[in-house]
Amino acid sequence: MIEALFQPIVLGALRLPHRIIMPALTRMRADAWGVPGPLASKYYAQRATAALIITEATAISALAHGYPAMPGIYSPAQIAAWRSVTDAVHENGGRIALQIVHHGRWSHSSYNVDGSLPVAPSAIQAPGMAFGPSFNQMPYEVPHALTITEIGSIVEDFRRAARLAMNAGFDAVEIQGANGFLLDQFLQDGTNQRVDVYGGSISGRMRFLLEVVDGIVRDLDTDRVGVRLSPHGSLGGLTDSDTETHFRQIIHALSRRGIAWLHLVEPRASAIGLGDDASMDRANNAALFRDEFNGPLITAGGYTVESGADAVQTQAADAVAFGRMFIANPDLVRRIREGASLNVFRREKAYGGGAEGYTDYPSMTGELSLNALSS
Repeated sequence: MIEALFQPIVLGALRLPHRIIMPALTRMRADAWGVPGPLASKYYAQRATAALIITEATAISALAHGYPAMPGIYSPAQIAAWRSVTDAVHENGGRIALQIVHHGRWSHSSYNVDGSLPVAPSAIQAPGMAFGPSFNQMPYEVPHALTITEIGSIVEDFRRAARLAMNAGFDAVEIQGANGFLLDQFLQDGTNQRVDVYGGSISGRMRFLLEVVDGIVRDLDTDRVGVRLSPHGSLGGLTDSDTETHFRQIIHALSRRGIAWLHLVEPRASAIGLGDDASMDRANNAALFRDEFNGPLITAGGYTVESGADAVQTQAADAVAFGRMFIANPDLVRRIREGASLNVFRREKAYGGGAEGYTDYPSMTGELSLNALSS
């Protein structure tokens, strides 16, 4: 069955030797200025046998951060550090896309140099506690509801971030429209209670996301742009009154634009970043929305090797993203190919820190050529 994962696939401009994707994984190892840390090149290069690496979520501007030690893509130092990462991945035969994001209400004023409030579609406070820049916890704040002019500025921030990603040597970008971040906050009516052109109807609530996509593809070809969504997701306290109808329209609109891939997070794992247990009784996004997207579909969330292979074999998805398994196993592709045992993921070392839990997970001994992966 696992042979289904080892068939080549084309995602837009990218020709991939197999279908095992490394998704965006929060690591919190950038410096105070959002510059990827000195070990980032080694970390990503270790995992270059992934069909495609999608980086950790990366802030599009100084006002887009939302958790400590998060990287950005808006300063010369950040671009230079990311260039070291992309060079290292390419030298090891890999392909890498930058995931670009704005946190929206899921942030805190302590991240903003001017002390300004986090922003959102509507002035509705997120539940729970925020992590500040020093890993200190504090309640989320009531955010500032964006004006139409401010929304336009953020669209341009996304567009500029995508251009800078290309300057840094990335092969593509993935727009983070999932997991409770700003674009997702606009999509769902539990957080978007606007009455202007960016709220109300489904077409209004998806306007911001589509403007971001359309803005980016004015500079990049559509075959280098992917989008991530999380229908039925609960991360960040998001809710929607008619999720299936709503996301069918969003996904259909993205399909018409011919983007390189759609990346869907399964709701059983929508909060798995906060724990290790997937909720197996949730909706199946790949099954629900596959027919709405006329292009490659990546599915992510709580997959085992066997269930991932089954998703590809049954054509529920075209590729599968394995998150924590890639953190713990830099040579995950080889381990899957050879049926080898997997390293155990160490949650307590996942976020922040140095090499421990980052670049110190062992690989198997011996060599396996990249050509063997596509044979």
